[in-house]
Amino acid sequence: MWHGNKPCPCLLLRTVIIGFALKVKCVAKLLYGMLTSLDGYTEDGHGEFRWGAPEDEEVHSYINELASPVGTYLYGRRMYEIMVYWETAHTVPDQPQFVLDWARQWQAAEKIVYSRTLAEPRGARTRIEREFDPDAVRRLKASAEQDIIVAGPELAAQAVRAGLVDEFQMIVCPIIVGGGKRFLPDGIRLDVELFEVRSFGNGVVVLRYSARH
Repeated sequence: MWHGNKPCPCLLLRTVIIGFALKVKCVAKLLYGMLTSLDGYTEDGHGEFRWGAPEDEEVHSYINELASPVGTYLYGRRMYEIMVYWETAHTVPDQPQFVLDWARQWQAAEKIVYSRTLAEPRGARTRIEREFDPDAVRRLKASAEQDIIVAGPELAAQAVRAGLVDEFQMIVCPIIVGGGKRFLPDGIRLDVELFEVRSFGNGVVVLRYSARH
């Protein structure tokens, strides 16, 4: 609307608000998600973690859904060498569709591997960093168009201590292992808010918490 030769103040205000909204870019979230035992371990005292493999179609499909907003994975060397299987998983005969869907999601994402010893990446869309730099991850969050996920308890511990993690995704398996590598590091206090609980017929429960920074 116009008032004489001047536009209506409401129209001007609306234009300013829309212009501001177009300039504002949401910061990507850093997620930390892993399969854990009921007593909070990502692997047991013998280094075994296959008890947490999401072989159930319902669980695996939900994990695919959780990872769909993710554009970048942060790994330590050991976790990367486990996950690089997905680089060629689509070539394995008779893979079910939900497995192929996850393989394609993983292949399409960027991977950053933090390692002082890995000479070169073993797959596409992968780069190596020698040190975990919290400030560099903050810059990545500010510039990324999709969310970022950190995997592996040692690397995640550095991100948690630096106050970088925005969401915790605990995929709790119906097993108690009695020891091993913990999902969360010792000595950390952080207020979180539970915003989703999802249970499955095989006993797996997914707990999603947002960090109160």
